[in-house]
Parts: sequence; structure tokens; C-alpha cells
Amino acid sequence: MYFRKFFKFQVLKPLDVKTKFYNAETDEVFLEAQIQNITTSPMFMEKVSLEPSMMYSVSELNSVTAGEDGESTFGKMSYLQPMDTRQYLYCLKPKPEFAEKAGVIKGVTVIGKLDIVWKTNLGERGRLQTSQLQRMAPGYGDVRLSLEYIQDTVNIEEPFDITCKITNCSERTMDLVLEMCNSRSIHWCGVSGRQLGKLGPSASLSIPLRLLASVQGLQSISGLRLTDTFLKRTYEYDDIAQVCVVCPFWSPES
Repeated sequence: MYFRKFFKFQVLKPLDVKTKFYNAETDEVFLEAQIQNITTSPMFMEKVSLEPSMMYSVSELNSVTAGEDGESTFGKMSYLQPMDTRQYLYCLKPKPEFAEKAGVIKGVTVIGKLDIVWKTNLGERGRLQTSQLQRMAPGYGDVRLSLEYIQDTVNIEEPFDITCKITNCSERTMDLVLEMCNSRSIHWCGVSGRQLGKLGPSASLSIPLRLLASVQGLQSISGLRLTDTFLKRTYEYDDIAQVCVVCPFWSPES
């Protein structure tokens, strides 16, 4: 005959993990993971990786490329001192089979989970896997307009091209008309009021456009209007992107 005894041990959380999401206009999602050592001793960070969901492919942005080999931004000895915090950055891109639907995804989407492996100063190994990270997909309304191509720098009073992508995020077919309104510094080249035709639900359309800048400096591209002739509803798009306008004949020595 014997008595069973139970002992309670207080287990302290070794790491504090916080995450932030940043949505890009190109359907990319940037994940920032802040990892803090909340123990009283340093630890060696053996691995910090992101296991993406089936919708995304991931690229780690935690190394600096120098020649053929990449070096970690945290140095060769990856030690995390007590109460220190590190920031890890990852870029997620929709896989090709999901890329066409990226503009119409709504609600909560699963991104993936973090896998963290470390060693203590006595060589003991620890591992932490987060639950599936979720983010709220941004709302684009009925029609989404994004840029597929634009130059960073253009010359003043010289035409330059951009490529816009129009996505029907609604559940109905639209008959779209494109209008272009000039601003003080940006002028559209071409015919305004162009018929784009019918665009079905979740369908996309790429349109090449030409512009001309008349003022130097950082200029905002605005003035696109899309009208659905079925509902007589107009969607306005301003501050679509910014472009740096320079004078090719100007020299610093002059």
C-alpha cells in the first residue's frame, strides 16, 4: 500500500512572440515576428522559420547577400541576451494556382506558423511552435485596381508607361468604362471614356496606360475613374502610386 503524491512546478514561458502583418499592393504579405528572451540567461537561436500554409510560398528576409553566401543580419553567433528582442521578417507570395484569386479573397486567411528552436547556456534544447497565424484580408470593395508595372524614376515631359490590373471583387458581372482625369503635374495620354467590356465575378483585366509628367519631384498618380454601366456606379482611384520625376538635362555641376 502506498500514497501517490503530486508536485506542482511553475513553468515560466521562455520566449515572448508577437507578430504583425503588412499587406502590399502586389498581393504580397510581410510578416514581422518579434521574439523576446524573457529568461534570466542567454540562449542560442538555432532556428527561426516560417512554415507557410498551402496558399503561400515564403522568402526569409533575415540575411544579407554578399557574393554567393548569405550572412545573417544578426551575425555569426546568434545569441539572444536576457530581455533582448529580435525582429524577423518574412515575405509571403500567393502560389500561382491561388494568385488569380488573391484579389478576391475575403475574411480571415491562414498564413502559416512559426517554428522556433533554441539552446540554453547549458546546452538544453527547446522548441516552440505557434498556432496557425491568421490575418484579416483587406477589403477592396467591388472593384480593385492595382499596378503590375511602373517605373521608379521618369523624365519630365517624356511619356512613360504603366500597367494596371482591374479585378472584379463582386459577385456580379460588370460592364466597365475607363475615364482618365488630368492633374496639375500628371497628364494621361490616350482617349478617356474607353469601353473595357464585361468583366465577370473574380475575373481580372490588365490595361497598359501612358502618362506624361510636367512637374519635377515626387508626383502622385491619380485621376482614374471606373464606371459600371449596369448600376451607373463610379469608382474613383487617386494616389494609386508615386513616381520620381527628374530632368535629364540637369547637372549638379551647373
